[in-house]
Amino acid sequence: MEVEIVYLCFFAFLAGFIDAIVGGGGLIQTPAMLILLPQQPIASLLGTGKLAGISGTTAALLRYRTSVQINWGNILPTAITAFVFSFIGARTVSAIPTDMLRPVILLLLIAVAAYTFLRKDFGSLHAPRLTETQEKLYGIGVGLAIGFYDGFFGPGTGSFLMFIFIGLFGFNFLAASASAKIVNVATNLSALLYFVFTKQVLYHIGVPMAVCNILGSTLGARLAIRKGTGFIRVFFLIVVAAIICKFAYDSFCKH
Repeated sequence: MEVEIVYLCFFAFLAGFIDAIVGGGGLIQTPAMLILLPQQPIASLLGTGKLAGISGTTAALLRYRTSVQINWGNILPTAITAFVFSFIGARTVSAIPTDMLRPVILLLLIAVAAYTFLRKDFGSLHAPRLTETQEKLYGIGVGLAIGFYDGFFGPGTGSFLMFIFIGLFGFNFLAASASAKIVNVATNLSALLYFVFTKQVLYHIGVPMAVCNILGSTLGARLAIRKGTGFIRVFFLIVVAAIICKFAYDSFCKH
């Protein structure tokens, strides 16, 4: 078990690093846990992963908070709504087969990647286009949809959030990444509370993974702030491409 924990800590560090920049760390951390801990129930692995993930996301948010201007008054309604609907999504997951969503999400991700690649100026300028009231109202709608999706299914949540904050709100990549972290903390906290109360968190594995995730997230956020929006854009495209490949494999090659 000691060897497995060392490997998991490495993958948690890498997941935290990527997640702090553009999201998508779960693509690394979750499969690693499934491979290295096949004897553990999936629910326990998901709960343990949430403990590590929320630790790193919170650390990244704190790092962004000192360097990126965040309109907390407008983002918090989004986060609160996402928190509530993430829990509702988690409770709904058993009633509807998630496999039916894969083709739809795959097409959406391809559209996101294509649009971002073709629009060279996408996310390069920070020019919020909504009024204060509109940001709050649109944010609540985003929190409802993304929160439910994250609790119900999950993969690609960070990428969708960044795309929405850039395309709809007019943020640049750096501000979008910081804002996405606030919503991600809310949705992860909602799911983590469910796993904690149902005793489905392996703390002896989750705590060291959380420490490594925090280290990776802090480094990733610091690099993103220093390199700026151009660097984040490239990273975003790489991560979205990886998510598309995984979706395509899960949808067509596993069946």
